[in-house]
Amino acid sequence: MTSRPLLLHTIALALAGALAGAPAAFAAWKTEPGVATPSYAVATPDRQDLNVDSIVLMCEPTGEATPALQLQLYLADDGPLLPRGAATAALKDEPRGELSIDGRAVPVGLYFAEDHVVVADDASDRVPRLSEGLVDALQKGRHLVLRLDLLKEPAGQPAAFDGSLEVELSAKAVAAVRRCTAAPALSLATH
Repeated sequence: MTSRPLLLHTIALALAGALAGAPAAFAAWKTEPGVATPSYAVATPDRQDLNVDSIVLMCEPTGEATPALQLQLYLADDGPLLPRGAATAALKDEPRGELSIDGRAVPVGLYFAEDHVVVADDASDRVPRLSEGLVDALQKGRHLVLRLDLLKEPAGQPAAFDGSLEVELSAKAVAAVRRCTAAPALSLATH
């Protein structure tokens, strides 16, 4: 079984290779190379005001028969996830998010791991995952906007989104990674 640091290093190398020579404003989704059923697709945001380096659609083993599809954010620095120019002390205890695909918004939870942030609208046995409906929307959609409410508001002010990222979607990349949920869980151990 591939260790998590090795997998992250592999994703970083794939991203670097895939984006070499690509325009800074747009980079297409790239799937895991050299496998029939990719376990991830990765892209850099087209526009953002956060410290996010890459966005990854990941097929995550769960211990169940079916892996979970997750949207994961990998940071450009040591973190935490922040709007550019914001101080860590300004972070709120319970951040929230909203994922919009072609203008249709869905509230999402943010789950903080050691080296990335998981964005999900569903969970099964405490494992955050993307719902089938949201995966359908990702596959059929063209444009994703993730809005985040990460910072404390001044006293008396309502909660507001203070950071966002945008990326164009790829039906082909989503469909390729989505196939992992139909594959036996043991096949993920070889990645």
